[in-house]
Amino acid sequence: MNIPETGNIKWSETVIIVDADFLDHVAFDLIVNFERMIGRRIPQADIAQWAVCAALDGGLRPGTHETQVVLIHDAGSRKMANFAPADYEAELDGKAFADGQLGEFVFSHIPSGEMAAKRDIILDLLSTLLGHEEVKRLVIVPDDQDAELMDIVRSTLRNADDDKRITVMAMQPMMGGNFRQEILGYSLMKALGIESNEIK
Repeated sequence: MNIPETGNIKWSETVIIVDADFLDHVAFDLIVNFERMIGRRIPQADIAQWAVCAALDGGLRPGTHETQVVLIHDAGSRKMANFAPADYEAELDGKAFADGQLGEFVFSHIPSGEMAAKRDIILDLLSTLLGHEEVKRLVIVPDDQDAELMDIVRSTLRNADDDKRITVMAMQPMMGGNFRQEILGYSLMKALGIESNEIK
């Protein structure tokens, strides 16, 4: 298995690992369901707003920080359909934005394909980051429909250092595990501009 080399990269204190195809799929489901429920068109999700919410869910607090967002996706997918900006190569990879409260967010992407499956890349990256002392906060967004993957994630995190704050974002709660959990839908609703007072 030839997984892209991640061991020698300089990592930030906060890293967000995302199955971008899964994130895009959940955003689509929320758009369809909430447009029906609240009776208005919902625009594409703001990827920067989502990243800020994910970092906050992962325990980042105001200050001058750098947060890395790693988008892992199928090689055949050039862009996310339900986010803006969305093109991995042209608009996201190597690009950054500054948030007034939390500092800089830097995006990168890793396509899966013949060399390595997406699941293998996510698990390899997770194991690598668990071994890096400079990484203090780790947020992971795996495909929670993949029960085997979720079991491996839970098992991998069982031996994680207690000084790392690890947060798993999913659409349904996970049983057990040495990590915090956040419901992915809340951060996506914010990124989609859905206000709580619109939901009856």
